[in-house]
Amino acid sequence: MSYSDSDSSSSYGGGEYKNFKQISRERLLHEMLRSAKTGSSKSTWKVLIMDKLTVKIMSYSCKMADITQEGVSLVEDIHKRRQPLPSMDAIYFIQPTKENVIMFLSDMSGRSPLYKKAFVFFSSPISRELVSHIKKDATVLPRIGALREMNLEYFAIDSQGFVTDNERALEELFCDEENTRKGDACLNVMATRIATVFASLREFPFVRYRAAKSLDAMTMTTFRDLIPTKLAAGVWNHLVKYKQTIENFPQTETCELLILDRSVDQIAPIIHEWTYDAICRDLLNMEGNKYVHEVPSKTGGPPEKKEVLLEEHDSYLA
Repeated sequence: MSYSDSDSSSSYGGGEYKNFKQISRERLLHEMLRSAKTGSSKSTWKVLIMDKLTVKIMSYSCKMADITQEGVSLVEDIHKRRQPLPSMDAIYFIQPTKENVIMFLSDMSGRSPLYKKAFVFFSSPISRELVSHIKKDATVLPRIGALREMNLEYFAIDSQGFVTDNERALEELFCDEENTRKGDACLNVMATRIATVFASLREFPFVRYRAAKSLDAMTMTTFRDLIPTKLAAGVWNHLVKYKQTIENFPQTETCELLILDRSVDQIAPIIHEWTYDAICRDLLNMEGNKYVHEVPSKTGGPPEKKEVLLEEHDSYLA
């Protein structure tokens, strides 16, 4: 699927410096939400529909006030029952899964669609099979205002860092009983999401990794030995496709990506112990960057729950 960049000159390139989180924010607000204001769409306000993952992607980069300013009056979950709003346009920011595509088609097909027009943005590349599935529904096609790949499937946790939300990666890649199918699926997700980081940065890296080395000809190479190789190959395959599908994407290498096993990256565990962020995540039961704790009630009643956000502007990080 082709990719179009509606604001590449202001978001990327040699102009004003923008950190990683700012780039992610501008892509979501300008390239996605603002682009739905153009063309044949005349509606002032729109509905933003997301799934569980894309809600977190959006929340890490944007505030609700940012979204509202771009013309979104309502945010909905694609997997929950929703009220029909046939006079309003909808912006879908979803993963390109079969389940999400079926839900989208259900919303927009037939004589009484939920929304007037749909602007669909996928967080990562969509398969040809799913695109063909969308094209088969003749009632839906005239109601689609945009069908694009955003290639933005990571959490921008701060100005320089991101995570790919693979909480079960350690278990699926390094458990006692090797499961190649689960391991390959996990690596594929990781590779896809890491590649979308470079899609946002408009960088085409040299991908460097440590290849598996057998001690001798009789030693069997295990799945664990091949993890860096498989991950590097997955990232590279996506980057090569970006050269053909993303406008203004570099055609030659511009930076380097190092894929290191923890046994090679020996400094990481030491640096980990020096950071306030790491201490909080080790010692507290956190949900993302949110920590809930109890404080004594001022009225003498039961303790009150208070939410604390761990962010870059937290005074303890200074």
